[in-house]
Amino acid sequence: MTKIINNISEIIDSYDTFILDQWGVMHDGKKGYECAIKSINTLIQKNKKLIIISNSSRRKINSVNKLKDLGFNKNHFVEVMTSGEMIWQELFCAIDSYGKGLKNCFHIYNSSKEDGLDFRMGLNKFNFVSNISEANFILACTPFEKTEPIDYIPILKKALDLNLIMFCANPDYVTIEKNNSSNVFCMGTIADLYINMGGHVTILGKPNKEIYIESTKKISKLNLSRTIAIGDSLDHDILGANNFEIDSVLISSGIHKELFKEGLQIGLSNIEKSNKWESKPTFLCSNFST
Repeated sequence: MTKIINNISEIIDSYDTFILDQWGVMHDGKKGYECAIKSINTLIQKNKKLIIISNSSRRKINSVNKLKDLGFNKNHFVEVMTSGEMIWQELFCAIDSYGKGLKNCFHIYNSSKEDGLDFRMGLNKFNFVSNISEANFILACTPFEKTEPIDYIPILKKALDLNLIMFCANPDYVTIEKNNSSNVFCMGTIADLYINMGGHVTILGKPNKEIYIESTKKISKLNLSRTIAIGDSLDHDILGANNFEIDSVLISSGIHKELFKEGLQIGLSNIEKSNKWESKPTFLCSNFST
């Protein structure tokens, strides 16, 4: 059964390694939450090992460099891993394992917001094409500017006709943004749509176990029973923690905030009654605070 806690201090002595989500837990994409900054400082003072696993489409180095602007010290983290980094490495090292002749890439990205073109650096063996009909595969990073999920139906239909594989760099369905009252859809929504249409999608971010294995390689003799993940997504953070066989904390003020608008206990009851989520968190907390 999920236990409701007031803050992380209630469980801090039970764990040595903390795996943290970013958006909705540490920051809103623009600024770090004050409670999260204080919590990380507390964890460091108690000699805890901190890891960030993010379903960001950014490369790892870009996420590391952005931490300072968000109010965090990059040296506090043993590892920072992104789903974008996992996909980049897969394209760079293992593209041939997905078939022969995968050279022409149809790249979905928002040039006004994300590091879309930066993602292409080092991927010189690919031709980036603007017409889906010329593509051998799809690289899905961030939605095109000013689009909605329905806008991708024609692209996905053509991709399905061509039997194109999609590499999804951000598996999140939605995210939260500062000054936006509603959640914003991510490429995970489009990838899920493609899967339901019959398309093949490769995802290496949360909730897949691979990104947890990669992110914890620097910790010798990792004790899973003393490792916990903190996130705001049942679909990715909590399911991912369950897949990695570790405990988890669901932050209620993130993307599922509507579930908890009448209180934590009612929100938890809604989750437990729902058939949508089989994975339940070990703990439930309103925010990442100590």
